[in-house]
Amino acid sequence: MRRTRKNSKGAILVLHGPNLNLLGTREPKIYGRETLAEINARLQAAGRRQGVEVRCFQSNAEGGLVDRVQAARTEGVHFIVANPAAYTHTSVALRDALSAVSIPFIEVHLSNIHAREAFRRHSYFSDIALGTICGLGSRGYDLALGIALERIAGR
Repeated sequence: MRRTRKNSKGAILVLHGPNLNLLGTREPKIYGRETLAEINARLQAAGRRQGVEVRCFQSNAEGGLVDRVQAARTEGVHFIVANPAAYTHTSVALRDALSAVSIPFIEVHLSNIHAREAFRRHSYFSDIALGTICGLGSRGYDLALGIALERIAGR
């Protein structure tokens, strides 16, 4: 079990769902050319500047994402930034895990899910999320992290 440092303000978990490991090469007209490693490094650096550890986790497996959310409850995670990716439209299990841990979260999507295929317009997370950011590319992660950092500072 990973714990936060003694003088830390806590941690933020950035959760990336299936296929996001392919960022940079996967449909760059939709998802951009930035890699997941580049996004994670930027978010972690922003967290360090504020004295908050940013932990990033990506999985193509629904169970892995559920397990990671459940583990966050005992690891000093105070906020989650979640891009459920394709599980946005299908995963009751991941929704239930986020509900069960009672850690506030923001839902993030690189593309505007409301301007895409009809099946992508429904999210199992939006109604339980603090907010949803979509269609702003990887900048959506930055905006969500900024809100998370503000929330942690105001605790």
